[in-house]
Amino acid sequence: LGFAYLHGADVSPEADDPVRQSYHDTLLLPRLDAAIRRLNPALPSEAVQTVLNRVRDTEFAGDLISENRRIHALLVGGVPVTWFEGGEERNAIARLVDWENGANDWLAVNQFEVVGQTARRPDIVIFLNGMPIIVIELKGTETGTLKGAYNQIETYKAQVPALFRTNAFTVISEGVTARYGSISANLDRFMRWRTVDGENLVEDGTDLALQTLIHGLLAPGTILELVRYCMVYEDEGKGPIKKIAGYHQFHAVRKAVSAVLRARHLDGRGGVMWHTQGSGKSLLMAFLAGRLMRNPELENPTIVVITDRNDLDNQLYATFSRCDALFGETPEQAEDVPDLRRKLDQRKVGGVIFATMQKFRPPKGETGIGELSDRSNVIVFADEAHRSQYGFEAKVNAKTGETRYGFAHHLRQALPNAVHVGFTGTPISLVGADTQAVFGNYIDIYDIAQAVEDGATVPIYYEGRVAKISLGEEAGDLLDAEYEEILEDAEDAGAELDDETRKAMTRKWARVEALVGAGPRLDKVVEDILRHFGARLEAMDGGKGMIVCMSRRICVEVYNRIVAARPDWHSDEDGAGGVKVIMTGAAQDPAEFQPHIRSKARLETLRTRYRDPSDPFKLVIVRDMWLTGFDAPCMHTMYTDKPMKGHGLMQAITRINRVFGAKPAGLVVDYIGLAADLKAALNHYSNADRKQTGIDQGEAVHALLTQLDIMRVMFHGVDYMAAVRGTPQDRIKMLPIAIEHALNLKVDGEVPKDRTESKKRFMKGVAGLVKAFRIASGTLEAEEVKDEVGFFTAVQAAIRKMDAGSGSGRSVDEADLAISQLLNRSVTSTEVVDILKAAGMDRPDISVLSEDFLLGLKNNPHKSLAVEALKKLLNGEIRTRTRTNNAKKEAFSKRLAEALARYHNRSVDALQVIQEMIAIAKALQEEPEDGLSPEEVAFYDALASNASAVELMGNEELRVIATELVLTVRQNARVDWWRRDDVRKKMRVSIRRILRKHGFPPDLQSDAIKKVVQQAEVLAREFS
Repeated sequence: LGFAYLHGADVSPEADDPVRQSYHDTLLLPRLDAAIRRLNPALPSEAVQTVLNRVRDTEFAGDLISENRRIHALLVGGVPVTWFEGGEERNAIARLVDWENGANDWLAVNQFEVVGQTARRPDIVIFLNGMPIIVIELKGTETGTLKGAYNQIETYKAQVPALFRTNAFTVISEGVTARYGSISANLDRFMRWRTVDGENLVEDGTDLALQTLIHGLLAPGTILELVRYCMVYEDEGKGPIKKIAGYHQFHAVRKAVSAVLRARHLDGRGGVMWHTQGSGKSLLMAFLAGRLMRNPELENPTIVVITDRNDLDNQLYATFSRCDALFGETPEQAEDVPDLRRKLDQRKVGGVIFATMQKFRPPKGETGIGELSDRSNVIVFADEAHRSQYGFEAKVNAKTGETRYGFAHHLRQALPNAVHVGFTGTPISLVGADTQAVFGNYIDIYDIAQAVEDGATVPIYYEGRVAKISLGEEAGDLLDAEYEEILEDAEDAGAELDDETRKAMTRKWARVEALVGAGPRLDKVVEDILRHFGARLEAMDGGKGMIVCMSRRICVEVYNRIVAARPDWHSDEDGAGGVKVIMTGAAQDPAEFQPHIRSKARLETLRTRYRDPSDPFKLVIVRDMWLTGFDAPCMHTMYTDKPMKGHGLMQAITRINRVFGAKPAGLVVDYIGLAADLKAALNHYSNADRKQTGIDQGEAVHALLTQLDIMRVMFHGVDYMAAVRGTPQDRIKMLPIAIEHALNLKVDGEVPKDRTESKKRFMKGVAGLVKAFRIASGTLEAEEVKDEVGFFTAVQAAIRKMDAGSGSGRSVDEADLAISQLLNRSVTSTEVVDILKAAGMDRPDISVLSEDFLLGLKNNPHKSLAVEALKKLLNGEIRTRTRTNNAKKEAFSKRLAEALARYHNRSVDALQVIQEMIAIAKALQEEPEDGLSPEEVAFYDALASNASAVELMGNEELRVIATELVLTVRQNARVDWWRRDDVRKKMRVSIRRILRKHGFPPDLQSDAIKKVVQQAEVLAREFS
């Protein structure tokens, strides 16, 4: 890959020629200084120091993401610097990075030791010109998990935040799979990198997954491209979130740049990007725009972004505005054609301008809008390029003989030399070949199947709950018509609808609307939605739902029925209430519509509330707003009672495919009969795509019952159903029996040599059961087995609680615990201590564990449960009592781990390991016999961690040295003393003098000094 390599000891402050003064330092300042001088040879030394200080000194203390954003801007844009030379003021932009990668200093360090609130040692840190830009955490393949690696990164961020000031991204792996993510990403936002060349994909979970990420993502050229072009900080009012391109976006941008450069010298057709809804198409457009604007061959181009609806224009404009650092300027919106002409005339280079397609419609009586710009470095981005109104077609008015052209014709007339790139979330073939005629062939495809496989989106399930309506023979024809879409598409395409045609179409639509919106039918639909949605909220631990209605009248009727049944969901205020209608309207609309007609600002308030998972606004009713371009990851259920087809249908249902926490899938509940239209739309997708969209809910029920059968076989012989059907007290009594059974399950019909295999089998079974239950929630079958599922999740929750804090990563997201508690509160509210009482054991108090406790366990049937409970308590005690003593913490943790390993591999039985654990607990409680303070004990342990030193010096001499060390370190400690090289040198000299005075072996002194200084920095705040 081209990295130099050093071990952590080589970059230690205690090294012979140290490259940093303190373990608190995360920058390798000599390397950064050399890079600044190498990349900016004209800068005098004083200017170099100014640049270095801008990087070294923290400006946003306590706000890591804002500080990271500041440093990112310096990396990408350079550091402005001013100095005086010959009496004149000079200015320059100092480069920190060579983007051509000819003069960069790349370094990989393993076991890089750093001190913040405590001492930490990440597995691998990659430095660019002395700045740590990537932190890599690796876990073992046997017991390690991605969750454990992620938790470790989170610990580093909390305890040594300075390490992440210059961070580009982090990487986590357990040896097989691997993920990368930004410093603001939750675990579910850590992504796969599945390709090296952008063409050949590697399956996740194979032996090649980690190697693919290393060679595909961690190649220096790729890192530089990501940092420069594909990172943004989006702030929607709750602080910045750092977002990084996925591998599909990164390689799509690369391909699109090449396509644009080719098209500029040909016919202007740049091509089409088909990236499925929910996979980050808006950010893809922003990344591409930023990269094109920085491409020297395009001579500072102008980007014109075209949408076909005002709400989409506003949404995309808002996204680009939040990403304005990519472009170096603020995007603009054109009000009309003259304004668009002015904006293009005023600038011959640069700029990002937004306009709706309708602005290219010529005034009445005219055939075009004229030429707006003849420049060839204007790049047109057409969003939702699959729509039919982008066509070139010409239509002749039969009465007037006038010819009307599609918008693509007017676009080409207005910008004759521009390059046109189309973006779509649905296949071109869904609406015919016009899109390719306008934009050219596909540049890149990222379809539904690939997005689901990557975890970029979740699958969509379909449940038919059609509410029948009585119609005559013309029912099929009526339901095929969608009035709004027909009128809008026709007018957008330039058709002139006379009054007679409009009235006929209105009558046809009104008949369908009246039947769908009939009172008795709506009563049944709303009643069913409320019951179904209640079950979904419980199973999914909250989240949001959307009801799609056929007309604004029906939206209001549905709202009225919901608030009649759930009065507490109603509020006249936008800032309160659990259900809202989102629709357009005007002052002349009926009085009952008026409470639901809102200004743009008020709609934005509701949008923000709905996107917030913790906000009580949980159910939204829409006709067409929010069905395209709207993104709320926490939405998991869509209730459709409106005829839709083709790309409109696909766009609507993919609102629920966003990744969010432990959400396993989105669910479309159909009351109108969309199955045939959904099938027809999916015919344009690949077979793999069809398997991930519109999945029959019957399959989910089958999966649930299959998983439940697995658990029933696992618990054969345990009469847990009597407790499930019984009282809460019955369930509490059954829990310890079930836990004991789970911890001693056979694996493949045999007693496993390793006891942890029993627990793994049980936890894996419950994880599959919970996922299947979530997806099938709302069905009668799921309702019938809810309590049984709840019992198994309660057992799982209790075992997890005992595992909590043990240091082992959990294989299932912690959100499952909250869900299991919701499934059956009377069971899962039980704490570990209650389970122990139900098992006939008193709550073990670490401070008073005795032989009596051990004797009481001899005849108790729940010994495995006691081991798990004691493990949790001991881990907590070790953390508490060794918080400032690394050596002691490692020793106790190792002792406990070894004892548990002997138990798990059946070298000792439960009573024997409990006896060992009690001995460990007692050792933890014992104060040093000589009355050493905790600080003295910490230094003693740092010296005594070397067995040779103990053997040669003896305990008494080491205790004397420890006492002197505390006095010396306290005397030398000042505020931020570790930053002052003179103080650190003085301290090292004092420590070495003490060691020599007491005859500490010279060959061991270097390691001892290092450990003492590290321990001093851990306790720095207290000392100073």
